[in-house]
Amino acid sequence: MPYELIALFMFASMLMMLATGQRVFGAIGAVAAVAALALWGAGATNIPFGAAMKLMKWYPLLTLPMFVFMGYVLSESRIADDLYRMFHVWFGPVRGGLAIGTIFLMVLISAMNGLSVAGMAIGATIALPELLKRGYDKRMVTGVIQAGSSLGILVPPSVVLVLYAMIARQPVGQLWLAGVLPGLMMAGMFVLYIWIRCRIQPHLGPALPDAGAVPRAEKLRLLRAGLLPVFIFATMMVPFVNGWTSLVESSAIGAIAAFLAAVLKGRMSWAVFETSTRQTLAISCMFMWIILAALAFGAVFDGLGAVRAIDDLFTERLGLNPWIILILMQLSFLLMGTFLDDTAMLVIVAPLYVPLVKALGFDLVWYGVLYTITTQIAYMTPPFGYNLFLMRAMAPPEIGLRDIYASILPFVLVMIAALALVMAFPSIALWLPGYVYGL
Repeated sequence: MPYELIALFMFASMLMMLATGQRVFGAIGAVAAVAALALWGAGATNIPFGAAMKLMKWYPLLTLPMFVFMGYVLSESRIADDLYRMFHVWFGPVRGGLAIGTIFLMVLISAMNGLSVAGMAIGATIALPELLKRGYDKRMVTGVIQAGSSLGILVPPSVVLVLYAMIARQPVGQLWLAGVLPGLMMAGMFVLYIWIRCRIQPHLGPALPDAGAVPRAEKLRLLRAGLLPVFIFATMMVPFVNGWTSLVESSAIGAIAAFLAAVLKGRMSWAVFETSTRQTLAISCMFMWIILAALAFGAVFDGLGAVRAIDDLFTERLGLNPWIILILMQLSFLLMGTFLDDTAMLVIVAPLYVPLVKALGFDLVWYGVLYTITTQIAYMTPPFGYNLFLMRAMAPPEIGLRDIYASILPFVLVMIAALALVMAFPSIALWLPGYVYGL
C-alpha cells in the first residue's frame, strides 16, 4: 500500500474514532500505536517511549500546572468578583460601558487562567445576570461574553499556545509574546464595536446613573481591589520580559502570588485549595496525555513521509501559491471547529500542517497566532461552534439558541477582520517577541 494511502487511512480512522465519542488522546494514541506496529513491528515500541521521554524532558511544560493553579485560585477565591464590581462602577455611566468593562474583565481573566472555558464560566455566572438586570440587550451581552471568553487562548499565559509550542517545537515565551498585541488589538476592536453600536442604538447598552453616584472613596477602594490580578500578572511577567527570571520561574512566582493574595484577603479556605489543586491536576494530566499521543502520531507521520507527499501535491502537482495553501488550511480549521475543540484540532492536523507551513517558508511563531485566532472564530461559528453550546448550557432560560447564534455574528466578523490584519501584517504578532528576544 502506498504511504500516502496509509496516512489517509490513519487520518480517517482517527476522525471516525473521535466521531464515536472516544477521548481525544485515546483516539489519536490508539491509531498511532496500531499503525506503528503494523508498519514496523516490535521496533515501533520505541515511538511512544521516545515521545514520553521528549515530553518529560521538556522543561517549559512545568509552566502548565503553575498557570492553571494560579487561574483557579483567583477564580475560586472570588477575586474575579472584585474585578467585575470595579468595572461596573467605573464604566457603568457610559453607554455600553458595562459591556466594555466585561471585555476588560475577560482580558484580565485570560491573563489569570489561559483557558477560554474559565472566562466563559466567570462571564456567564457573574457578568451575564448583572447585564440583563441592568437592561442590556440579551443578544448584545451574550455575544460580548462569548467573544471576550475566546481571548483566553490568545492572551498569555495561553495553555493552548503551550501545547502548540510542544508540538511545533517553538519557544513558549516567543509564542506568548506574539499573542499579546493581536489579543489586545482584538479586545480593542471588540470595545470599539460595542461603543459605536451603543452610540447608534442606546437601548442595547444603556448608561447606569446609579454607578456614577458611588462615592469617590468607594471607587478608589474598588480600584485597588480590582487591580490586584493586574499586580499579580505584573509580578509574574515583568521579571520574565526583562530577563531576570526564566519562564518556569515566572510561572511559579505567579502561582505563589495568587495563593498569597487569596490568603491575605481571607479567602483561601480548604475547599478553595482542594478544588484548585484537583482541577490543576486534572487539566495538567489531560494535556500531558494529549501531547504524548500527538507526538507519537506525528512520529508515525514523519516516518511515512506524508508531509512531503502533501507538500508535493499542493505545490508541484496543483501549483498552488503558498498563501492560497495557508488560507485553505485556515478554512479547514473553521470547518473542524464546528465539532472539535482547539486541542483536538491542533493534535489532529499539527503533524501535517506545522511541517507544511515551515516548508512553505512561513514563520511558525506567527502561524501559531493565526491558528489560535482561527480556532477562536471556529469556536463561535454556527451551527456547531464549541462556545455556542457552552453558552447555551450556562445561559438563563430566556436566552435561546437563536439568540446565541444571532449574538455572535458581528463579533465573528470583527475577529475575521483581526485575522486578516495579522495575516497581512505579520509584524503585529512578531514585533514584540523580536524586540524582547533581539531576533
